[in-house]
Amino acid sequence: MAEYVALSGGQGEEAEPVDSKAKRRRIASLDVFRGLSIALMIFVDYAGSIFPFVAHSPWHGVRLADFVTPFFLFIAGISLSLVYKKTSNKLQATQQAVLRALELFLLGILLQGGYFHGVNSLSFGIDVEKIRWSGILQRIAVGYVIAAVCEIWLSNTPRNAGHVGVFFRNYFLHWIVLVSLSGIYLGLLYGLYVPDWQFEVQQANLSDFYKNSTYIIKKVNCGVRGDLGPACNSAGMIDRYVLGIEHLYKKSAYRNLKVCQNTEGGGFSDNLPSWCQAPFDPEGILGSFMTAVTCILGLQYGHILVQLEDHKDRLKHWLQFSVSVFSFGLFLNLIGDPLNKQLYTVSYALLTTGSAGLTFCALYVLVDVGGYRCLTCILEWMGRHSLSIFILVPSNVAIIVLQGFYWRNPKNNIVHWVLSFSVDR
Repeated sequence: MAEYVALSGGQGEEAEPVDSKAKRRRIASLDVFRGLSIALMIFVDYAGSIFPFVAHSPWHGVRLADFVTPFFLFIAGISLSLVYKKTSNKLQATQQAVLRALELFLLGILLQGGYFHGVNSLSFGIDVEKIRWSGILQRIAVGYVIAAVCEIWLSNTPRNAGHVGVFFRNYFLHWIVLVSLSGIYLGLLYGLYVPDWQFEVQQANLSDFYKNSTYIIKKVNCGVRGDLGPACNSAGMIDRYVLGIEHLYKKSAYRNLKVCQNTEGGGFSDNLPSWCQAPFDPEGILGSFMTAVTCILGLQYGHILVQLEDHKDRLKHWLQFSVSVFSFGLFLNLIGDPLNKQLYTVSYALLTTGSAGLTFCALYVLVDVGGYRCLTCILEWMGRHSLSIFILVPSNVAIIVLQGFYWRNPKNNIVHWVLSFSVDR
């Protein structure tokens, strides 16, 4: 039976005197959960092209890949409650949180902004007029800093926690922020008017004498308010106006919708809806409001972890919270708020957070209560080095390095051989 020992916090925290052995203890199930999330990310990234049912849902609905980002946000929220459980210098703690978020944001731009050209190219570099500003790490950074500010500045002195209602009262300002963010999100999603818009599509022209590229302007007819389809939602409009359409993700998931599939062969046809080729960023500005909500919800799980010492009490509160959040998300979906990762809808945020809570409960029972760490040692190791693994594997840095070594011809590299073998198979 693993005993919980509060982790030492960040700068400005007055740590309680504990022995050196206790200082080294961590919440093993949290590391395992983080490792499970990074393993899940790697699996869906590489298996998604072979098994489409595990890849991101093209639009409405959830698949296995759609749980990865909420899991990381949930874990970030729990971690914040441990790091900032005591802060004697709030300004210093806030500075630390902002700098950490800024590091993640800039790293995300480097890894996912287009600087590395991926598996099929040995070149690197990006035109700053087309760099992608959004990404997974950027989204985590936004949720992290908002939740950190809530924890540092809006937390009351904990009272004796006997039931879930006490935790609600202790951190009612967190819930005000959570409801406010959700309200702003819903107001913008359903209230903004989306006019007609257009974008450019590059097409290559080939002839016997020359090769060049031309741009065709395609128009998307909208003129609606509150539409949640791929073409005319306000989330995409906000990104186009604020970030610029050239800075959005070019390979949107909704290209895999049946309506965007060309039955006559590969590529896009003029008969398909024009928006099928339009850029859309699944980690856009509007959805970041709800990612902060996921982090703040994870923060509440961390409060239970910090303030309660008995395993049964922790699990009872976590299960009550998880089932309630999951059920509310499912209810919202049934009454018309679709589960949508691309828009990060309220129902999606709640259902995936509830799923994260239930998963964490299961891992806590297995690892911290049951003590079966040997079964999850690999995941625990991955969890402790999750950022390094994210840089090397999901961001393709390791693959890019490998294919940089070739025999005589750049195509004679181990990555190209493996991909060619997979295609032939």
